[in-house]
Amino acid sequence: MNTAILNNRVQEYIWEHQDISPAAIALQKSPFGHVSSSELATQIDALQRTKRKIPLWSLKKGIYFPNKLNLEQCSSQETALFKASLIQKNAQIIDLTGGFGVDSFFLANNAKNLIHCELDAKLSSIVSYNMKQLGQNNITCMAGDGISYLNKSAPIFDVIYLDPSRRVQQKKVFRLADCEPDILKLQELFFSKSKVVMTKLAPLLDIHAALLDLPYVSDVYTISLNNDCKELLFIQRKDYVHYPQIHAVQLAANENKIFTFNYKEEKEAKPTYEVPQNFLYDPDVALTKAGAFKSIATRYNLAKLHISTHLYTSVQLCKDFPGRRFTILKTIPLSSFKKQNKIKQANVIIKNFPLKVDEVKKKYKLTDGGDTYLFFTKQHNDQYIVIVAERI
Repeated sequence: MNTAILNNRVQEYIWEHQDISPAAIALQKSPFGHVSSSELATQIDALQRTKRKIPLWSLKKGIYFPNKLNLEQCSSQETALFKASLIQKNAQIIDLTGGFGVDSFFLANNAKNLIHCELDAKLSSIVSYNMKQLGQNNITCMAGDGISYLNKSAPIFDVIYLDPSRRVQQKKVFRLADCEPDILKLQELFFSKSKVVMTKLAPLLDIHAALLDLPYVSDVYTISLNNDCKELLFIQRKDYVHYPQIHAVQLAANENKIFTFNYKEEKEAKPTYEVPQNFLYDPDVALTKAGAFKSIATRYNLAKLHISTHLYTSVQLCKDFPGRRFTILKTIPLSSFKKQNKIKQANVIIKNFPLKVDEVKKKYKLTDGGDTYLFFTKQHNDQYIVIVAERI
């Protein structure tokens, strides 16, 4: 941690140049003797990323930014705020894999105190400094292995929070057993120190496989932002034995949408199957990741197009559907689409269809854009169709 970066003149330079290309800054000679041009470029690049990912922090001068990887791996402000909303007031929390401290910062808003553990001593000192700058005074930063600290600690925590590394030897991993730390081997330790364990996991993780591996899972959250699944959150409560509640969460500026179900409900749901009617519904990725394929149809009184086509239809508009809604203009059998189609520009969407988007656009000479949507899909009689629609 180069403390010269925190000099007032250096900070003013960073803020005055926050909209300049970091690459251009790196090529210029630094105006400061103890701060290199590459260090200035790193700080400016990080400030630009923070404005997009953690806008609250970007308003505060004097934040010291770590390397790009630490920023890439940290939670966004939106997902961290949601996790904080799940924490009881005045909880005592330990974050075993603290990283850049974004989750710790927002979790601490609802905590009595929080211990931030970080193996990288340099990063731990950065977080400790930043938390003081941000006025978050109920966080204690511990440089070292969080698991070792937990082993030696006497206190019982209300919540253990961790975000296991999904990069091992610079390769992405998606199985629980391949993450670091290996939480499967630490369950006994965790529940000797807390009754609640909250674990952030990669969105590509197999939820069903994780439920087989982890005991006491009470809740699973699939969290999306702008129809992009950002993370999974597993909550374990000691001795919980009932069906886990699955929550598909759409984060939004005005109000989050949450669809809650369980896999027993999903298994027993018996949706109807119909040809496309007046309206078409494309569920948010949080729902599809959660596996709410049938229960969403029965809950909202919609028909499914096909058992393996996760598109839904209705005669009357369902205004509060958690996803995109479309007015169907017409439905064309695929066999006659080439002959009938006069559309040259459209947004092409593939659902349960043998070709990829680029292959479809090339075959039917379509370009991207416009207000028209073309859904290439399969309906319940196994016929391939093209649905022409406009978004509501």
